Amino acid sequence: MDRSHHNYSLEDLDRETLFHPNTSIADHLKKGPTIFSDARGVRIRDQKGRELIDCSAGLWCVNIGYGRTEMAEAAKTAIENLAYYHLFGGASNEPIIRLAERVLRLFHEKAGATHLSKVFFGQGGSDANDTNFKLVRYYNNLRGLPKKKKFISRLGAYHGLTTVAASLTGIPVYHKAFDLPIEGVLHTSCPHYFRFATPGETEAAFTDRMIAEIEGIIQKEGPDTVAAFIAEPIMGTGGVLMPPSGYFEKLQKVLDKHDILFIADEVITGFGRTGHWFATGGMNIKPDIVTLAKGITSAYFPVSASVISEKIWNVLKDASPEFGPVMHGFTYSGHPVGGALGLVNIDIMEREGLVENAAKVGPYLKKLLVDRVGANPFVGEIRGDGMMLGVELVADKAARRFFDPKAGAHRVVAAKAYEMGVLTRALPFIEVTSFSPPLSMTRAEAEETVDRYGRALDAVTADLAKLAGSG
Repeated sequence: MDRSHHNYSLEDLDRETLFHPNTSIADHLKKGPTIFSDARGVRIRDQKGRELIDCSAGLWCVNIGYGRTEMAEAAKTAIENLAYYHLFGGASNEPIIRLAERVLRLFHEKAGATHLSKVFFGQGGSDANDTNFKLVRYYNNLRGLPKKKKFISRLGAYHGLTTVAASLTGIPVYHKAFDLPIEGVLHTSCPHYFRFATPGETEAAFTDRMIAEIEGIIQKEGPDTVAAFIAEPIMGTGGVLMPPSGYFEKLQKVLDKHDILFIADEVITGFGRTGHWFATGGMNIKPDIVTLAKGITSAYFPVSASVISEKIWNVLKDASPEFGPVMHGFTYSGHPVGGALGLVNIDIMEREGLVENAAKVGPYLKKLLVDRVGANPFVGEIRGDGMMLGVELVADKAARRFFDPKAGAHRVVAAKAYEMGVLTRALPFIEVTSFSPPLSMTRAEAEETVDRYGRALDAVTADLAKLAGSG
């Protein structure tokens, strides 16, 4: 194709010029892109004029909703004042200083996490988890524990897609043909009771089995070699997987016993999605490091954060005279425009009570889903917390028989939901469609969403029956 020719469609130009993330090249060349043009609130419009309710909030991230003019005005002012400066060598800027203080204050006041002490900024959740990986190794080297370097993650986990973050991710499709995971990253079983419990196993027994497996890995590897355990409080991309009863309480006792740091990946759960400012407070967990991104600016600007405890900070601080500067950072760490937008984003969330709205409308959305589609023979479980919900599809509900993964049952449902005007993601680990709308969603919008989704599921139930039979 002659790319200088101006008569080609946007779809053709896309095929010729863009390398899309997480996309089948073969499918994309055949079908072309879906081009979105504008969005307001919870609704987004594609270039063909189709209006959709975005029950993905982009990628779990547009928490305040689309089209916020206050954010646009803040970006304009920030760019005019200080379009860019770095944080290297002690340089700083007012917006990012105030955002760091605001984030810590929210953790201290809303989550009871007064032990969290400092914020390191990046651009996205993946680089934040790379930062965490490096800081944990650095921390143990400074403590004179050079063997203590291994990380334990979980099957079904999602922690990003840079080399280290993708290794921490526990979803096989993200490892295929990439020579991942790297050495030193271990994965324990996925703690999803509905899917992975053995017949007759109680939830308490399942939790104990999961914890015993983690203890077994630590003992096999040697406690002196295991540095950290990373976990999403609710596993998002894995399928909106809720922790089984008592899981984190028992896990933290094991980690504390073996001097293993706990990293809570709150890239999705942070900033109100569960109906709490942070799952750290809502679930009463005590992480040594918290990973943030997405909701910190509601995706209006790429910002991530690694929030570290006083315990880790003191080791770094005390070793500084001997080891010199901490030689880690990114060009865009602490970007002043991102700082400004983060502050306005939090202002909006506080002023409009969006965390409280998530705590009210989220359960209402879940109840609507249960009432409308819960009795469908191919809906196995509807679960979640706040505005972070999932519908898991099964081939046989009574027998707890699951679809053949190659059948793509949840993709069939998501495609029909799109036709009906709802964007819901078909997740990549198990057969789940997710619901994570902007936290500004109203009860009326929740009702409209479930009506559309319910009609979509009705329309493909016969197709699901065929897929179930072939499984």
